[in-house]
Amino acid sequence: MNRLEGNVAIVTGGAQGIGAAYAHALAAEGARIVIADVLDGTAVAQAIEAEGGQAISVWTDVSDEASTQAMVDAAVERFGRVDILVNNAAIYASLSLKSFEKIDIAEWDKVMAVNVRGPFICARAVVPVMRENGYGRIVNISSGTPFKGTPNLMHYVTSKGAILALTRALAREVGGDGICVNTLAPGLVLSEGVIENADMRDALTAPVLASRAIKRDQMPEDLIAPLIFLSSTDCAFMTGETVVVDGGSVMH
Repeated sequence: MNRLEGNVAIVTGGAQGIGAAYAHALAAEGARIVIADVLDGTAVAQAIEAEGGQAISVWTDVSDEASTQAMVDAAVERFGRVDILVNNAAIYASLSLKSFEKIDIAEWDKVMAVNVRGPFICARAVVPVMRENGYGRIVNISSGTPFKGTPNLMHYVTSKGAILALTRALAREVGGDGICVNTLAPGLVLSEGVIENADMRDALTAPVLASRAIKRDQMPEDLIAPLIFLSSTDCAFMTGETVVVDGGSVMH
């Protein structure tokens, strides 16, 4: 406990689902939390404060440069610094499964704007603050799908493959500033969004479960320990890496 005491963490997409689980877990380890989302994260922030933590909610469109800068400015104004960025916001559970020929260009562009441009401009906004302090942890959230080439989600799979490359390139550029950049790659998690998307859940759950060495569904709680590791001083000599947490469906 309290491994992140004194740290300030921004969690994009933290208003619900896995992002909210990340926010609660980071707070439980002592971090002060900024929930950045296009959805209202007030309830999550209030729940964290009711548990004795400190948190604020900031409306943030991660695909918009001015919005991401305002997110970082709000964090610094309230808490004085930023130590951790969890690039969690992404379009996934709302997507419908379809062959690549049927993916609308506008939908492709929207996925890329949130899932790829978002982490890029969020990192660009936060790195100067981390650099001033000579310390930072950036945790980019990818997926096990780029390792598999999962069909009928080409835009999502492509975007998450880009995150692997973004992590490696960024790690090279900021390693000398005391900033570690790593990727956490979950498997199919039974999050709120996936449970609500019956078509996706029904189509993917059985084959994914069959591919796992550990034969059970993955829950948000399965990601907490790896997230805390990547957000803390424990990963001080680890950067540019991808940690896959999916029950052994992907082994690399």
